Amino acid sequence: MAQEHSLAKGALGVVESVIMGIAGTAPAYSIAATTALIVGTVGVLSVGSILYCGLIMFGMMLAFINLNKMAPDAGASFAWVSRVFGPTWGFFSGWGLIVASVVFMVTATVPAAQATLKILSPDHVDSTGWVTATAAIWLTLISAVVGKGIKHASFAQILFTIIETAIVLTIIAAGLYYFWDQPAHVPSLHWFSPTSFTAETFASGALVAIFFYWGWDVTMNLGEETVEGEPQPAGKGAFWSMVNLIVFFVIMLTVVLIVLTDQEIADADTNVMFAVAEKLFPSPWGYLAVVSTILSTIGTIETQILCFTRSMFSMSRADMLHPRYAKVHPEWQTPLTATVWIWALGLLLLLGFSYLPAVTDILNTSLTAIGLQICFYMGIAGAASVWHYRGMIRGKPMDALTHVIWPGLSTAFMVFVGFYSMKDLDWLTIGVGLGGIALGFVPLLLSAQRRKAAVPAAA
Repeated sequence: MAQEHSLAKGALGVVESVIMGIAGTAPAYSIAATTALIVGTVGVLSVGSILYCGLIMFGMMLAFINLNKMAPDAGASFAWVSRVFGPTWGFFSGWGLIVASVVFMVTATVPAAQATLKILSPDHVDSTGWVTATAAIWLTLISAVVGKGIKHASFAQILFTIIETAIVLTIIAAGLYYFWDQPAHVPSLHWFSPTSFTAETFASGALVAIFFYWGWDVTMNLGEETVEGEPQPAGKGAFWSMVNLIVFFVIMLTVVLIVLTDQEIADADTNVMFAVAEKLFPSPWGYLAVVSTILSTIGTIETQILCFTRSMFSMSRADMLHPRYAKVHPEWQTPLTATVWIWALGLLLLLGFSYLPAVTDILNTSLTAIGLQICFYMGIAGAASVWHYRGMIRGKPMDALTHVIWPGLSTAFMVFVGFYSMKDLDWLTIGVGLGGIALGFVPLLLSAQRRKAAVPAAA
């Protein structure tokens, strides 16, 4: 039975926190699942989109690190925004993350299922029924591991990340070696030049590029479970994971464009990593890329379950959600009820999305919807950080840059991209993206009624 209990304090060190941040963003998965979409949207400018969005996301990372100085909290943005702007804004910042994590159970498990079927049953890779059933199995297995304890999850992440990194570095080296003199796309400064973008192409590419980097903030949600130290391990984990990710994504996307033509990228869909490896290595060695995608996807599903459950735990502890979500298993020290909830909601969404005509439609809709939700909850957190540290604008230049200017520009970017991109989105994507956030009014009002009813009883 679960009961009121604390999380596993001091379970994670700095190295584990860095690995969690990298695994949360899932390098191999992000390249495999999102490259076809971003290249189809902005072409070779996708490399520039990744670079500039990395710098912008770095500003959001600075905002989170600064807010974390208040106190490490499993609710991360929920807890900090509540302190700065009040509990309602805090609730919706946390709710935005919760909804994005649930939708992500579809976005992530589908590529994991496709990669699995690529190895076990290639004829069923494009079958929506087979893919969703396999995705449900993966979601169930990963939820069980996360529910068992943070140490189990951490050990799995370290092992998977080491294997994934070794495979991906091999692919990068081979791609540069074999195709540098005969590239499918000739590398050019045009890929990176700010003048190459219009407002429309930048916003369109950015909404997808944001998704590449999403996930590093799991380090903040695990702040209560890291060892104590100064600077805080959660902040160091976020910083170093972000530095590594910016470098990796720019290099890897460049390699993909050097090795594959536009048509090959489009045909590969969510199997871009396999398409690159298949062109570089003799059969069956290309399947190592499929293995790296599976391991990366497992890692990012795991970290998003951690984000979801820790956010629900913190919001419930603060009485902004039902108290049942603040209950922690006495032995495993995990929010078990919240873990069961994301598993069940993920299965429900998988069932709903399975009625879309193609696997590609499932991914494109869920990816873009998550982009809107990321802009929403990170934008609120960024604004809270800028407002809280606004006095530093008149202080030391470096403090002004890292606490106000850079986070402020990143926040403005999130707001711009979120609003600007909506004009080109279909109603299903907007419904999943913004409708999911709007659903937050239901638990918010229920919690308010519950607190109101508890006042006379307490008296």
